[in-house]
Amino acid sequence: MSGPPVRDRAALVELSAEFGRRFATGAAARDLERRMPFEEISELARSGLLAARVPAAYGGPEVSMGEFARIVLNLSKGDPNIAQSAAATFPNVEKIRIYGSEAQKRRYFGLLLDGRRLNGNAAAERGGTRIGDMATRIVRDTGRESGRDDGGYRLDGRKYYTTGSLFAEFTLVTALLEGGRAAAVVPVDRAGVTVIDDWDGMGQRTTASGTMIFENVRLDEDEVMPIPDYGRRRTYEGAFAQLLHSALDTGIALAALEDAVAYGRTHARPLPEAGVGRAVEDPYVQYTVGEMAVLAHGAEALVGRAATVLDEAVRLFHRDGPADRPLGEASVAVAEAKFAASEASVKVSEMLYRIGGASATPRTLNLDRHWRNARTHTTHDPVAYKAKAIGNFYLTGALPPINTKI
Repeated sequence: MSGPPVRDRAALVELSAEFGRRFATGAAARDLERRMPFEEISELARSGLLAARVPAAYGGPEVSMGEFARIVLNLSKGDPNIAQSAAATFPNVEKIRIYGSEAQKRRYFGLLLDGRRLNGNAAAERGGTRIGDMATRIVRDTGRESGRDDGGYRLDGRKYYTTGSLFAEFTLVTALLEGGRAAAVVPVDRAGVTVIDDWDGMGQRTTASGTMIFENVRLDEDEVMPIPDYGRRRTYEGAFAQLLHSALDTGIALAALEDAVAYGRTHARPLPEAGVGRAVEDPYVQYTVGEMAVLAHGAEALVGRAATVLDEAVRLFHRDGPADRPLGEASVAVAEAKFAASEASVKVSEMLYRIGGASATPRTLNLDRHWRNARTHTTHDPVAYKAKAIGNFYLTGALPPINTKI
């Protein structure tokens, strides 16, 4: 696909469906060969799709939350590896929108609109026992290292699960800064930045969710965004990220359902006990596909509902400032969607084998990638605490905790 970047909202949603259909044709082979989607993600950026949430005030399409969720779902249905690696762009956009200066917004939103890749993610660390534990630090540059005394900072640390960064031009790094928290937009080719492709997960194999190392990396003033009142001020960052993951899981479920239906129609054999000539006439097969459809489409519906609730909360946030109750209620709606999507993706991708049986297990078909992708991705945010927060909200009215997991 080529041509000028797309800016029309409806056209972007349709474009994501086109990409999803095309990505689906090579998804099994990319997984088997662990072939990295460098060109696919570059093409997404050039198309304008990764700038879909850039605010209208800065020349962007600013798609709604529902349109955003559909874009991620369409890409994930095609190949959730590409979807997850590319979609790291979207939380970065929201973080810049919330915390960036006007100059930073103009700069980075302009880069996205020009087709640049700002899909790097460097937030997670190992070893912490509490949400927010972090060793990566940004410190003022005293000039001793650089020989300069014109301001700026130095960045040191190590990040894991840096999905998207191997394919990115810029990555967004979270770190401690002067007793608080900050985010920095860092070019991945800057001196002191190392991206290591050491991800060996059983699923999401081509997300390259490996390690990034930052050693005395020079940062300019306009690359650093302080995050005030971290952990105390409710924003929509967590709900937005969880909506993204919900859409991604739902895409996996829908892809597994589609493959199960296709296999049932063309390859599956009925059990002798069914007393029918074709698998599509087997009541056991019909029941199984029906249950798979209910799970997948139920998750899809809850993602749409959550997107609608979140859209209103975000509108209030940007118009009036922090709106604790609407933001908390949006987090609950998204948590419901994430619970349903996690369960659907894992269960539907496993149920596929109830349709195909042993004949569906060859590695050449690689149908197990759906379950491996689902099981790997859903480990990011275990849903037990989401269910607890949902139940607490309905029983007592308590809003969820302020973090990026619920």
